[in-house]
Amino acid sequence: MALIVQKYGGSSVADAESIKRVAKRIVDTRRAGHDVVVAVSAMGDTTDELLDLAHEVAPIPAPRELDMLLSSGERISMALLAMTIHSMGFEARSFTGSQAGMITDSHHGKARIVDVTPIRLREALDEGAIVIVAGFQGFNRDTRDITTLGRGGSDTTAVALAAALKADVCEIYSDVDGIYTADPRVIPLARKLDHVSSEEMLELAANGAKVLYIRAVEYARRHRVLIHARSTFSSSEGTYVLGEGMKNPRETEGAAMEEPIVAGVATDLSQAKITVAGVPDVPGKAAEIFKIVSKSGANVDMIVQNVSAASTGRTDISFTLSKADAPATLKALAVEQSEVGFENLLHDDQIGKLSVVGAGMRTHSGVSEILFDALSKGGINIEMISTSEIRISVVLRGADLAEAARTVHSAYGLDSEIEAVVHAGTGR
Repeated sequence: MALIVQKYGGSSVADAESIKRVAKRIVDTRRAGHDVVVAVSAMGDTTDELLDLAHEVAPIPAPRELDMLLSSGERISMALLAMTIHSMGFEARSFTGSQAGMITDSHHGKARIVDVTPIRLREALDEGAIVIVAGFQGFNRDTRDITTLGRGGSDTTAVALAAALKADVCEIYSDVDGIYTADPRVIPLARKLDHVSSEEMLELAANGAKVLYIRAVEYARRHRVLIHARSTFSSSEGTYVLGEGMKNPRETEGAAMEEPIVAGVATDLSQAKITVAGVPDVPGKAAEIFKIVSKSGANVDMIVQNVSAASTGRTDISFTLSKADAPATLKALAVEQSEVGFENLLHDDQIGKLSVVGAGMRTHSGVSEILFDALSKGGINIEMISTSEIRISVVLRGADLAEAARTVHSAYGLDSEIEAVVHAGTGR
């Protein structure tokens, strides 16, 4: 008998029929002799609909009340799922995030988990029940308020429960059959991976891959949780995300795992580029600029500084950040323009980022050559470049991103012979 944590996203529980399909999968796992804990998201687009409703009644909804509102979506899902399992003859108990012992800090809308005390969940499991937990939410002990975890919160809930309960595996279900070498909606010939390292998955998630969220992968790596990414809509084996020293459950005794040079290609259209033009090329100016950016609340991704013009003694500094963060950052920089001494600001929200990720890049030469040659042959211009030990990222025109991704994916020999199946259309 194993303890299995399962997570089902919004597309997996979008309507009554979908909930019945999920309930059957959970019951089948229980019939196989396993203990089951389930983290569930809100049905379909419920969270977006609640957000829209909140903004209709209040232009800037109070953060505490917004969390109270948004957390209701998962409570609906958990109760309906528990009811369905009861109707199939199995005991199921649903718990809110606070009842499950999901303790967070006090940051509404983007709370971080600080502790998990799953006492009630353990009691329910010991009494033979299937446990259903509302994902995406927690409880702050100091304020005694409900909090929500932000983007990818249900994934993070599932991984945190798996760590606290010492589960054998955390199964993350979505509407694709696992983790692919690229987004199958962008590249239909993307190939499903049997396994991927947590290090590679962190880079893929950080650079646009949406099948798993970075906070969940980080939590799993830190607490040594085995993640198994699977589809709600098929019995495909999916993809294992392996932390350091973890063995692939499908690996035969004595067989060594093959480490591909490139694990995948990620794309991201959610970023903008800001150029601070005509910056005096003297020590300390870059520090001044990025102190302002930091205070605006933005997270900077890539940075490029041009060589200063000898005639003017000035340089340009460009950086990328989330499109959502750009307006506040531009405003903050404009306020300090005379103090810093730059000439003007340029804003470009029509960029795309393409990233090539693979642990094998550490020990293989020629990876960058293939990338740049493929883009050159495709007539695609590169605007910025950033690298890590296992990643190369480039910024280019957003309109060119899909074609660039297909070209690069083929150049690395990642194409499959058959098209990938996307069962519900959103990936979540």
